[in-house]
Amino acid sequence: MASFSGALKLVDLDDFITPSQECIKPVKIEKTSDKGGAIKIASDGSYVQLDEAGTETKLQKAKISLADCLACSGCVTSAESVLITQQSQEELYRVLQENETLVKEGKEKKLIVVSLSPQSVASLAAACKLTADEATGKLVKFLKQLGVNYVFDVTFSRDFSLIESAREFLRRYRKSKEVGSIPMLASACPGWVCYAEKTHGSYILPHISSTKSPQQIMGSLVKDYLSSLLGKSPEQIYHVTIMPCFDKKLEASRNDFYNDMYRTRDVDCVITSGEVDIMLQDKGVQLPQLESQPLDEPVGGVCDGQLWSHVGGGSGGYLEYILRYVVFELFQHEIKEISYKIMRNKDFRECSVEIDGQPVLKFAAAYGFRNIQNIVQKIKRGKCPYHFIEVMACPSGCLNGGGQVRPTEPETSKELLDRVEAIYTAVKTRKPEENPLVERLYQDWLGGRDSEKAIKLLHTQYHEVEKFVSALNIKW
Repeated sequence: MASFSGALKLVDLDDFITPSQECIKPVKIEKTSDKGGAIKIASDGSYVQLDEAGTETKLQKAKISLADCLACSGCVTSAESVLITQQSQEELYRVLQENETLVKEGKEKKLIVVSLSPQSVASLAAACKLTADEATGKLVKFLKQLGVNYVFDVTFSRDFSLIESAREFLRRYRKSKEVGSIPMLASACPGWVCYAEKTHGSYILPHISSTKSPQQIMGSLVKDYLSSLLGKSPEQIYHVTIMPCFDKKLEASRNDFYNDMYRTRDVDCVITSGEVDIMLQDKGVQLPQLESQPLDEPVGGVCDGQLWSHVGGGSGGYLEYILRYVVFELFQHEIKEISYKIMRNKDFRECSVEIDGQPVLKFAAAYGFRNIQNIVQKIKRGKCPYHFIEVMACPSGCLNGGGQVRPTEPETSKELLDRVEAIYTAVKTRKPEENPLVERLYQDWLGGRDSEKAIKLLHTQYHEVEKFVSALNIKW
């Protein structure tokens, strides 16, 4: 296990693409004397400078920001091993403390909004031996006791992400002869997107769906619609998401999701499931002992606390929703059940659709970087047989994210994952279009499904990261 800070712990990283290379960011060494002096490593691992008199001066450590990491091509892993200081539970505590100070001074405090991912709920529920509904209600209570104003379910924004992904695939399929249209690759996993930007650039980026992830659509919803509904400016709202992986911190830090006018991000802080577990321990809170409180609705008011999910697995159900949507739109055929064929391993499976005995669509799910590499190479050689691929960096998908609560002995990782999956799949499901608030927001908030505002707030773009060649990285 590698520990980079009290907030970030990366464990079980066994799916590196290549051995990690040297970081391209230089170590910060500031000499404190014009006379110079030798640099040595102290017993605690820090750098110290010796002047001519033998006096030791401890040197300042280099700090790598999230922006540095996103601009770097020096290493690629399933979860970026960076020193993250802007994204942690400590940052949320800081904002909560600032709010208390502002109230005492008679000033307006920030509105704090937390968005819960269903995968994180399942992880915390498994850790506390609760159902997803029970865990959600108790998490809402815990967060509001801390001083949080609103708690939302990210499943709400995933409705938009699924609908937009399906409509985008349909557009691509109809112009599939154009380069970069088909196959379409899912874009909800930031670890996969970051890898593609750094290592494959122009070959792969045109194939990645432009639809924002549920986290970032929720960011748009909170900072644009909710702020307007409440008469607040976007920078007056502090938006936190609770997510199953560390890469979501990097996604939230992308410049594409920063509002220059208001100097605020759509998602200000990302906390992982494991970090919430640490918060509960720090506060001495036993989640099962808390009362329940219902979730809030992003459109105002309070809902009945009913959780909803989507069919198709623990990574959002993109493959199954898009397949059903497109088959109905193109062939007026309704798919009742989808059968998968396991390929190289359980994390690489495919399914196909035949109409009148003729194959018309072939979809696949590729989880984990080993399977992703195979897909990328097939696309580069022009031999990819699939129309759509649900791509996720973590083996077993989002429920097995690196930020999830870790197992405690004697339970194994597999046993815990099985329980998390059981909790997740027990949640009642519905189709995105069955959510009555979705169409209302398409009209009231976005001005229609094909409006300029809908494209701006529900879609994004990706950027090839320039590669730097360093002699330090040459392997002979």
